[in-house]
Amino acid sequence: MEGPVWRASDGVLIFSDIPGDCLYRFDPRHDRVEVFRSPSNKTNGNCLDHEGRLLSCEHATSCVVRQEANGAMSVVASHYRRLELNSPNDIVVDGSGRLYFTDPPYGRRRGEGALLGVGVPRAESQPVRGVYRVDPRDGAIERLIEDFEGPNGLCFADRGATLFVNDSARVHIRRFDVRDDGLPGGEVWAELKGDEPGVPDGMKIDGEGNLFCCGPGGIHVFASDGQLRGVIAVPEVAGNFNWGDPDRRTLYICATSSLYSLRTLIPGPTDALG
Repeated sequence: MEGPVWRASDGVLIFSDIPGDCLYRFDPRHDRVEVFRSPSNKTNGNCLDHEGRLLSCEHATSCVVRQEANGAMSVVASHYRRLELNSPNDIVVDGSGRLYFTDPPYGRRRGEGALLGVGVPRAESQPVRGVYRVDPRDGAIERLIEDFEGPNGLCFADRGATLFVNDSARVHIRRFDVRDDGLPGGEVWAELKGDEPGVPDGMKIDGEGNLFCCGPGGIHVFASDGQLRGVIAVPEVAGNFNWGDPDRRTLYICATSSLYSLRTLIPGPTDALG
């Protein structure tokens, strides 16, 4: 499971089943799970734009797509310098509506074990595994970072002034300053340690600035200065998570084959920027 998004307008959690090639909708009020979109083109990460439309990263098509208010699908990003993107993975939206997404090669691999079917085997198209920014108003796409091995989860902090991006292959989190002309910085902010299964994946900031990141053994929680506060143990490998319910205090965790939830003392952010 992956890419959970809380849609407050109708009180549901939308999340991805990549090997199953569909999106699900969970209604906690009625404890009901329904298929939201199938096929999903092996969608991984999702988020909402400022108009409440669902943005999705499709592994099978190497596209970022948007579901319009009438249900129609639009392609937001598919190529950079005339080459297909590798496989957009996770996505966030800044205060002006621009989209930032990671582009590792995972959607071009078949996967194995519980992850069999996460991608469509094919060669990488882009020469680097980058982080991109797209302005949906004119379709302009920029590659902002080129030195990742496995860029994966990303999230804003400091009201959008900071962007954190993790690297699954190098097992760390990097910090960047958000500027119109790029993303300066990039120092390693924290490393995720542990002998249990799991790598840096989904990542978000709670309402008090603590950073949550999937990693070995569960979800690692860091204070705003990068110090580890603890690990939320999860019975399976955690892929991503998000806060939901009207008070934003229920943490929904997408693991290998299950959806978990727990109540938190601190709510999640009330906007997309953290």
